Amino acid sequence: MDAEQEVAEFQRVFSMAVERVHKTIIGQEDAIYYTLIGLIAGGHVLLEGPPGLGKTRLVKTISRIFNLQFSRIQFTPDLMPADILGTNILTQNAQGERVFQFQPGPIFGNIVLADEVNRGTPKTQSALLEAMEEQAVTTQGVRRPLPTPFLVLATQNPIEMEGVYMLPEAQLDRFMFKIELLPPPAAEMRFIMDVPVRDVETKPLFKVEDLLALQRTLARVPVPNTVKDYVVRLYRATHPAANEAPSVTKKFIRHGASPRGAQSLLIAAKAWALLSGRFNVATADIQRVAPAVLGHRVIRNFEAEAASVSTNDIIGELVRSTSELPAR
Repeated sequence: MDAEQEVAEFQRVFSMAVERVHKTIIGQEDAIYYTLIGLIAGGHVLLEGPPGLGKTRLVKTISRIFNLQFSRIQFTPDLMPADILGTNILTQNAQGERVFQFQPGPIFGNIVLADEVNRGTPKTQSALLEAMEEQAVTTQGVRRPLPTPFLVLATQNPIEMEGVYMLPEAQLDRFMFKIELLPPPAAEMRFIMDVPVRDVETKPLFKVEDLLALQRTLARVPVPNTVKDYVVRLYRATHPAANEAPSVTKKFIRHGASPRGAQSLLIAAKAWALLSGRFNVATADIQRVAPAVLGHRVIRNFEAEAASVSTNDIIGELVRSTSELPAR
């Protein structure tokens, strides 16, 4: 299969998946696109929005489309790390001997829904860190690999103020995307009222092998050096201590993006290039995915919060200010 055929196959599978998701989810285009890109790219996704916008239904539908093992963790203040990772239980073997046997927790799935993740305590949230970074967990001193593919899709409610714990920067940085779901407009609400309230069972549309083939295609997409230079400039532009940082950074940013953020930019841009019908990455692809990739990695200072300057506003200005600068 040549590059042109790979691009066409990538677009075909992706468009069929989007069409199937739209049978249960009306609107929310960004959430659908970036969740599917995250699944293909192997990047975790954080969905933020008030209740009732279809976050959980979106995750369950995508897992069914690709016939993946779905696992759900409902985060609550009393949830413990062992409730996520699993624990050893005392059991009896065939010889009648009592032995300890590991009972896997819900983290052992292909798509793990961390529902209302900000309701869990920091100790419980930390149970996800190793899994999200290394696709493995360590329990009782034993390292246990997780299934492939593996993806954490977390949801959080931004309007709750009591009984919630802010996600630490180290955990936020492990999410490739953070997507904000907004209440639907009136035109979409007319269609939403016709969607069944109860979750409708979605039949598998693809096999796991189809998803792995998309991942192999994504990995082969070349990135020109000029685009890599642009990513470096954009990454450096988020750091107020950098000499080349623009004025908006020095004024409104407290901490910039991590190198993991720059890597995520390239991977996400590869997927967007394929969806645009190209087997190479352009600067426009980086600019398109930058808000979703960098928005949760850039930490605003007090002046930005007081002036109601959002991270999307800052990222948009950084994209404009670095687009024509020469490589350093």
